[in-house]
Amino acid sequence: MNDYELAMEGMSALLGEHEKYIASFSRASYSKNFMEYYRSVVPALDAVEKLYLSVKEPDTMLGNMASAVARSARQILEESPKRKKEQVNINLSLMMAGYVFPALLQYKGESTKPLVDHILASWKEAFPKSNLSAAPYETIEQGFHRKWCYITTAACAELGRSDDCYELNLLRDYRDGYLAKLENGSELIRSYYDVAPTIVKHISKRSDASAIYHWIWESYIDPCIRMIEDGRMNECKVRYEEMVSVLKERYFYLYPNGRDI
Repeated sequence: MNDYELAMEGMSALLGEHEKYIASFSRASYSKNFMEYYRSVVPALDAVEKLYLSVKEPDTMLGNMASAVARSARQILEESPKRKKEQVNINLSLMMAGYVFPALLQYKGESTKPLVDHILASWKEAFPKSNLSAAPYETIEQGFHRKWCYITTAACAELGRSDDCYELNLLRDYRDGYLAKLENGSELIRSYYDVAPTIVKHISKRSDASAIYHWIWESYIDPCIRMIEDGRMNECKVRYEEMVSVLKERYFYLYPNGRDI
């Protein structure tokens, strides 16, 4: 098997074990599972790197590799039972964000960034409604320690509250003890994870970030806290979903090729 065949086969297989890795996507197992996954894809990334440094049209080659990733995802989705397609779609996005992109970025070759850019573009073309962005392993791993409360953590930090403040712990307990146990709770949490880091990144780059975080606190986070304290759990869920929807519309932007600003 030559380098091109090895690279294409490897790219097509990046999502092949998504069920295994998403089933154990937790704080306790993520680090170990990620390293196992990363080691499994290194041979394919080595082949991509060799090609990138030797072929006459590396951009075309990377485009072909990226298309193979998107095609494999479409095939997995198309072969899934109709009743499971929505969940499979969510799991594929989570696999991309939690394993595939972190593994690619962990490799740190000359082909790494352009390959990631091509995959983001191909994924957006194949799944127009998706809003994936690429984050390194360290960001994902640290996120587990924050229970994925990106937006709330950022707002609390702006208001001078620590990472273990009463408000954050209350919302974390609400997410783990109530929201995660709802029938569609896991989907809501994963959907939030898909967009929240990019929303925070974009807000934090703005000159009026402080005012925005204060508005988020007053309009959404503080009311949610009062609702939880009063036992109005579903009302909190509705308000939190509204917050994510509004912030996504206002502060989640993508270039045409799928890269976030």
